[in-house]
Amino acid sequence: MSTVPTVAVLDYGSGNVHSAVRALEQAGAEVELTQDRQRLLKADGLVVPGVGAFAAVMEALTSTEAPRWIGQRIAGGRPVLGICVGHQVFFERGVEHGIVAEGLGEWPGEVTALPQDVVVPHMGWNTVNAPEGSVLFDGIEDERFYFVHSYAVQKWEFDHSIPQMAAPRVTWAHHGADFVAAVENGPLSATQFHPEKSGEAGQKLLRNWIDSLKS
Repeated sequence: MSTVPTVAVLDYGSGNVHSAVRALEQAGAEVELTQDRQRLLKADGLVVPGVGAFAAVMEALTSTEAPRWIGQRIAGGRPVLGICVGHQVFFERGVEHGIVAEGLGEWPGEVTALPQDVVVPHMGWNTVNAPEGSVLFDGIEDERFYFVHSYAVQKWEFDHSIPQMAAPRVTWAHHGADFVAAVENGPLSATQFHPEKSGEAGQKLLRNWIDSLKS
């Protein structure tokens, strides 16, 4: 592995991803925006961005055969980081405006609407409750991060009954209800918030993830 980790940002037409590319570069990675299968598989880390509706993101991912490549990386223990809707699609399904769309299914659970008795979308800065031993939030446990979303996973349904399997580290936040703000699960990590829009705290989180690629 090179001294500078390589990160591929998956290019499948999901909005403006150039801010994520810049943030990853500033955090110390050699970054390429690509949909080339070999480059996606070869990179030290893969970032899956996502903005908009769950179903639309899944349709775009499927059209580029990205789920197969993402699954190959995870099965091989190769690091992947999902951001925003790129976090949500790793769950079983999303329910938006009555439309049910199947996700990548790496984690059980549904992405559903945040409570309507609070302002949605949840847009702006919020604190998180990170678990002990978190790699992503090392040194930034008390910082605030930038969220833009109306849907979230509000119930964690992972089965902890398999003793050989380490339980994922789940970070929570609150906006009308508790929701999953981030997950760290072996090679797969994901954040509901946008680290690339979260100032110094977001830069530190990306550096933590990039540093983990060196190990």
